[in-house]
Amino acid sequence: MLSSRIFSLISKYNLKPNSDLGQNFLIVEDVIKREVERAEIAKNETVLEIGPGLGVLTDELSKKAKKVYTIEKDPRIVKILKNEYNWDNVEILEGDALKIDFPEFDRIVSNLPYQISSPITFKFLKYNFKRAVLIYQLEFAERMIAKPGDKNYSRLSVMVQSKADVELVEKIGKGAFYPRPKVDSAVVILEPKTKLEQIPLNEDLVKALFQHRRKKASKALKNSYHMLNLSKEEFKKVKTLFDNIPHAQKRVFQLGINEIKEIEEYLRENNLLL
Repeated sequence: MLSSRIFSLISKYNLKPNSDLGQNFLIVEDVIKREVERAEIAKNETVLEIGPGLGVLTDELSKKAKKVYTIEKDPRIVKILKNEYNWDNVEILEGDALKIDFPEFDRIVSNLPYQISSPITFKFLKYNFKRAVLIYQLEFAERMIAKPGDKNYSRLSVMVQSKADVELVEKIGKGAFYPRPKVDSAVVILEPKTKLEQIPLNEDLVKALFQHRRKKASKALKNSYHMLNLSKEEFKKVKTLFDNIPHAQKRVFQLGINEIKEIEEYLRENNLLL
């Protein structure tokens, strides 16, 4: 039984999970198997994993993929993995996943440390890959998939969906992990859009808008002009231009990605964005 294996390793190494590193080990075998199945890994493909924990997901991935790169920050975990497993197609990279360059890979499968969910997701989207199957905190996953007008629609929703198709495919209760987290989790499938389908957005603009997500778009930008790198003096000169942006009277949380792009193009045409 998987949970017995996990607790056995914890006991053997007197391991105290580090909450600062988001160490909540997945102990339900069915969830792990479904995660691997959803990744649709071909025998000649390379998989990237962030945060291998005690290696149970890594072990399943090693049976499917040609190569697995797994990145682990905690030297205690690295030592356990090297002692307990004899993988010939798994390379353990010790370091901070936010700081190191990823090797070339085809797919990502990870039970992510929740405190790095946002930066690691944006880092993934800078790489070329076919599919990612990722476990996030449920609230974060719901923001990723939210549509214009939804209560969870946010800067995260816009930035992720402008570059990828995203789907929440399974909710996971707290009891599937040890130690038990305070929140439920979810499995998300992320597939990058083609270059033609992607809508590149100015991050400063999206931040400026969603700083005031319930206000009308024109008002939100007036209140956040400093986030567009405008000085107070510059803003005073161009203030009226913000009244004429496309969708000026629409509230920010109702703006679709294409509408935000139209606002961006207007601001560029009027030299309000670099």
